[in-house]
Amino acid sequence: MNKFLTKVNLVSGFSRTNQTRLCVESIVGAKMSGSQRSDVNGHGSTNSMGKIYRLNKSNDNSDIIEKLVKILQQGGVIALPTDTLYGVGCLAQSSEAIEKIYKLKGRDLSKPIAICVGEVYDVFQWGKFPKLPGSKEGGDNMTDRPIEILSDLLPGPVTIVTERTPALNMELNPETQLVGIRVPDHQFIRDLTNRLKEPLALTSANLSASMSPLCIDDFDYLHEKLDAIIDGGHVGIINGLHSASSRQGSTVFRIQQDGKSFKVLRPGCAYEQTVHTLQEKWGIKLSP
Repeated sequence: MNKFLTKVNLVSGFSRTNQTRLCVESIVGAKMSGSQRSDVNGHGSTNSMGKIYRLNKSNDNSDIIEKLVKILQQGGVIALPTDTLYGVGCLAQSSEAIEKIYKLKGRDLSKPIAICVGEVYDVFQWGKFPKLPGSKEGGDNMTDRPIEILSDLLPGPVTIVTERTPALNMELNPETQLVGIRVPDHQFIRDLTNRLKEPLALTSANLSASMSPLCIDDFDYLHEKLDAIIDGGHVGIINGLHSASSRQGSTVFRIQQDGKSFKVLRPGCAYEQTVHTLQEKWGIKLSP
């Protein structure tokens, strides 16, 4: 377990940095304007190479989702926005695709990758939780206290680390029995995972230890290695301004085995909200 905790900056799928970089909309527009763009069934748009898809905020982008489902089911790796950073993802149940992500990022094979699901109740298909104080006798994990707690934090910029279930691909993070699970507060990635009916393996769209990306230009050096890139504009914007805290990625925590305490493995961008919710509302104490 200690080995896993020392790699907390990677278990949530996002690397931490204090650097700040503004992505300029005009630059993105210049690279993808005019003849480089064409409609996709009248919904989103794609560049002339057919690799970069721009999300349309006026519809559900179901046409793009269907294209991505085919790509992912064929072992592809894609980049897409979340509620904190841009990530690269593949099917968590595809060992071949997971290997591609490690090679693409130049990532140490011993470092874990988190998974992403579409709904809070999906967390319990892939993760197991300890018995919590106040749980009903005979209550199961999904309908009892854990889902109530997680529903106060998710969807959101939080990663819960828990024991994995046998249903999860054993070749994903084979050196640990723990897994980080996210439900991002971003409708497109949730719609995609719900359509897939299985989790995405998800990590930041950058080379390991480099700056965390808030727009697709931040990782243009990876574009040629990806099977699809979803342009959802800038992420990490609060009240119209770029938020440097978003580059810290999600807040990562684990409820300890006693069910009475939790440990923050990485503060991330939602630290205060997470700690307040767990301590003040649910009476679960913060471990040092």
